[in-house]
Order: sequence, then C-alpha cells, then structure tokens
Amino acid sequence: MSKQMRSCGPLQAIEFFENPDGKWIVLFHGFGADASDLAGLKDHFNFSPTCNWLFPNGPLSVPIGSGWTGRAWWSIRMNELSPDLDWSTLRPNGLDQAVATVLKMITSMKFEWKNLILGGFSQGAMLATEVFLKAPENPAGLICLSGTLLSQDKWAELAPQRKGCTVFMSHGESDQVLPSKGSLRLQKFFEDNGIKTQFVSFRGGHEIPISVLQKMSTYIKERL
Repeated sequence: MSKQMRSCGPLQAIEFFENPDGKWIVLFHGFGADASDLAGLKDHFNFSPTCNWLFPNGPLSVPIGSGWTGRAWWSIRMNELSPDLDWSTLRPNGLDQAVATVLKMITSMKFEWKNLILGGFSQGAMLATEVFLKAPENPAGLICLSGTLLSQDKWAELAPQRKGCTVFMSHGESDQVLPSKGSLRLQKFFEDNGIKTQFVSFRGGHEIPISVLQKMSTYIKERL
C-alpha cells in the first residue's frame, strides 16, 4: 500500500492507495483539525476486497489557540455557537465554495460516484452530506460522524434523488460542541425522504469511539 500527501485537483490530501479496482472512502475532517486527524482511523479497518482511502485537507487555515492553526472547510465564529443554535436554518457563508471545491477534486480524481463512500466528522460530516445529496448519481454510501441537519430547505430540494440509499450516522449523547439533537433531526429528515439510516448513539461527547468504528466497519463492508 502506498501512502502519500498529494495534490488532488484544488486540494491536498493524504492518500492510501491499495486497489486500482477498489472503492474509495473519502473522509472530511472537522473544523480546526486537518487531514491527519482522521487518517489514523484507517488502521482500525481490514477489508477484503481492499479499498482506497482519501483524507483531504480543508482549504482554509483557522486559529485554534495561541500560536496554533488548523484547517477548515468554511469559517465558523466559535463564540457565536450555543447548544440552542438551530443549525437546520443556516446556510453558512463558504459552504457553496467548499462543495464546489470538493466536486472539482472528485472530477480531477476521475472517481466514479458508484465507487465512492463519502463521510466526515462534525463540519466534515455537514460537507459530506451536501456533496452526497448534490451528486449527479448515487454514491456508494455516506458516513455522518457527529453531524447535524444543515440548510434544510436546500437539502430538501436535493434529498428525493437519494431515495433508497442507506446512510451511517453516529453521535455522542453528551456532545457539548454539536448537540446530538441535530443528528436526530437529520436522521428524521433522511427517513422522511426515503433515505434509510443506521444510527449509533453512544455515551460520550464530540468523538469517535471504538463502538462507532465497529459498526462503521460493517456498513463499509456491505458496500465494498
């Protein structure tokens, strides 16, 4: 298997390439993290047939502490967030540009949608969801780790074309960053639009525990 940081059209990404005929799993990191944050998850999986992995770097550099920066898909003012925030009504500035950038990356990589499992954590899950809904044909799957229902009016226009697909979701019951009620709204949104869901709720916060990875492994195996 080859691992490298490479240019994928407009984005840089960590790539694990093993099977020229295999499916691709593309995972988008959360706000303030970077490509390496999720790349370590790959070591928890062992699939046959083998697949390929891509972990893109967000295009924006954002401050995450004194002298520290991370990457993001669009800007978020953390001081404006609250547990009562209704994300479903939001259409963040920069989301459209982020989606367009990811679609350019997918085109440059010459991926076939039927061989593409999209996913992400937190902000990356929001991005993956919109790309999944906006795709010209059904992707192989969608993995939403600690995501939320975002831009409901826009997503409602797109969702009917994904009817019959199945989505994997997870969220911590004690998540103080992005409360789990957003994922529950997203699950209902999917189900109301004929998109099946596999939802893993766990006792924890804004994280990806082993219990989620085990169920996520089964979901991926069903699509390889």
